Amino acid sequence: MDYETSLDRALDEVPDLKGDDERLSVPDPTVQKDGAFTRLTNLSAIADALSRDPEHVHSNIQRDLGTNGQYEDGRARYNGNFSSSDVQAALDKYIATYVTCGECGLPDTRLVHEDRTLMLRCEACGAFRPVSKRQRSTSSQQNRDEVEEGETYEVKITGTGRKGDGVAEKGKYTIFVPGAQEGDVVNIYIENISGTLAFSRIVRD
Repeated sequence: MDYETSLDRALDEVPDLKGDDERLSVPDPTVQKDGAFTRLTNLSAIADALSRDPEHVHSNIQRDLGTNGQYEDGRARYNGNFSSSDVQAALDKYIATYVTCGECGLPDTRLVHEDRTLMLRCEACGAFRPVSKRQRSTSSQQNRDEVEEGETYEVKITGTGRKGDGVAEKGKYTIFVPGAQEGDVVNIYIENISGTLAFSRIVRD
């Protein structure tokens, strides 16, 4: 066997160490709007591609979207209306925090607990680091997006609920506005809040 043939065979045996973008193939999020809710129908497939527990992926997406939700049978449902880009941004944050190695940039990692600390261990380069806790929105942003019962706000109607009510979004809240049509800008009075769902009436001048 000549040198070049031997070299080719040796190169064939070398493991593929391409960068993160080429090594990690994650399905695009399949997002469906369902009235006041958003469904992520392929969460299980995404979690499988990341080799992560789907409940863990779901809880972190939920936190980044600033809402509540539910995971069941491979699918997730979140309170509020979110776009595919919103969910993708949350997934990108999850991958950067819980999947990608900070040293070599590869996704060949696993999550382990050591002394009650969540750690990310890289099987490719051996790096071992604690998972950084992600910061939530600043208090000023939270205050600006907060909705309270008995208060009045100006909102733009961006959708229509199942019963024909107008739907507006403010921060993490989905607000139902009876009598409003998509595209309207109205002043509303918040009558009741349940979780991230708010129920209101139009304030007439």
